[in-house]
Amino acid sequence: MGLDIEANEQLIGEILKAYPEKARKDRQKHFQVNTPESINSCTCTLKSNMKSRPGVMTIRGCAYAGSKGVVWGPIKDMVHISHGPVGCGQYSWGTRRNYANGMLGIDNFTAMQVTSDFQETDIVFGGDKKLEVICREIKEMFPLAKGISIQSECPVGLIGDDIEAVSKKMAAELGIPIIPVRCEGFRGVSQSLGHHIANDAIRDFIMGKRELAETGPYDINIIGDYNIGGDAWASRILLEEMGLRVIAQWSGDGTINELAIAHKAKLNLIHCHRSMNYMVTTMEKEYGIPWLEYNFFGPTKTAESLRKIAALFDEHIQENCEKVIAKYEAEMNAIIHKYKPRLEGKKVMLLIGGLRARHTLGAYEDLGMEVVATGYEFAHKDDYEKTFPEMKEGSIIMDDATAYELEELAQRLDIDLMGSGVKEKYVYHKMGVPFRQMHSWDYSGPYHGYDGFKIFAKDMDMTVNSPVWTLLKPGKSGLRHKEGAGL
Repeated sequence: MGLDIEANEQLIGEILKAYPEKARKDRQKHFQVNTPESINSCTCTLKSNMKSRPGVMTIRGCAYAGSKGVVWGPIKDMVHISHGPVGCGQYSWGTRRNYANGMLGIDNFTAMQVTSDFQETDIVFGGDKKLEVICREIKEMFPLAKGISIQSECPVGLIGDDIEAVSKKMAAELGIPIIPVRCEGFRGVSQSLGHHIANDAIRDFIMGKRELAETGPYDINIIGDYNIGGDAWASRILLEEMGLRVIAQWSGDGTINELAIAHKAKLNLIHCHRSMNYMVTTMEKEYGIPWLEYNFFGPTKTAESLRKIAALFDEHIQENCEKVIAKYEAEMNAIIHKYKPRLEGKKVMLLIGGLRARHTLGAYEDLGMEVVATGYEFAHKDDYEKTFPEMKEGSIIMDDATAYELEELAQRLDIDLMGSGVKEKYVYHKMGVPFRQMHSWDYSGPYHGYDGFKIFAKDMDMTVNSPVWTLLKPGKSGLRHKEGAGL
């Protein structure tokens, strides 16, 4: 059953009345209520991939975040230099919980932070010499590091440091790949351009540079999975149980060698389409490798994706696929039987970065929950065109929603659960609205695959039905309390 289209269109208009006329007209373009037309024909009038309006408190990140924080940072056997003042590097120090095998500081550097720590003198005289010293120190301190990436911050682009020349010089001197990445935060309108810049650097400096000793008919790549909480591992279990061989993971728990041999695969499986679609289309053009977007959130979508993947291979893989699905069916039914009565009918709102605003819908629906509004921080039009058919009629779809808009929607839609990023989390706690941090799974995970769904279901129940919400009383602060909430 759909939601009320007219009522939600009116609701959006009422929320946007708080803005001056010019801002109101601009923000109106970033909302669309799902209609039968948009569902059936993917008609998208919603504006996206545009500059955020100054003063409206965007939730977006920057190009540096897209490159260092998403694409390059999880590559475990390289040291990634945050080239610029200490702040950006410090903010990205914790990573997004990109799990990786190996010993920290020996052959795994994902959780470390290396920065050139720009000072005033570096702004005036340039940081090229300091960058050379850092590269030499890295080689001396971490002899097993297989490469270095230089992730440039805003001042580097403003003062004109020649990181390309430094990279070329130091690569020759140290004998390891050193990759310059021009991902200054001011570039583009969001972190999306940072993904693209990072992908271009992989293409230009690493992709296709090495050969795989032995290839097979079932060699595949996992592209755009950053192994948050172990997601790529949970997905890989299913693919390998089907009989496929994963030769590269981009880039969670990935290595520079995997980036260099990925062109030998027979199929690219892409999870986060927004951050890595450039790479799969490049490999399709350059090496003839087909690609498929898949969704391993929730048992329904996982089974659908496994069958789509298997259909691209022979009967042996297809038979194994059905065996894998059957193997986990009883366990998944038991999870749904346990948690669905506790979560059915609960209303969810999402504002997330890449694929999750649409990919997680099936997992919520498997638990009987209803996503009444969803949106992206930095999506492009094709992301929204894929989202409309997945959402119910009358639901709200939004782009780059502001803090004010989200808070108003949460209260007016009377949601039971909000899923967004860490910057939003504690605001909703103060509002009395249960919240899950859906960028890095709120210190939990994995959420992918059958193993991940068990954790996902438990986490949603634990969040929505926690007794803590009964302790929050409505008052002048605007805190909301639902009677009967809790265990």
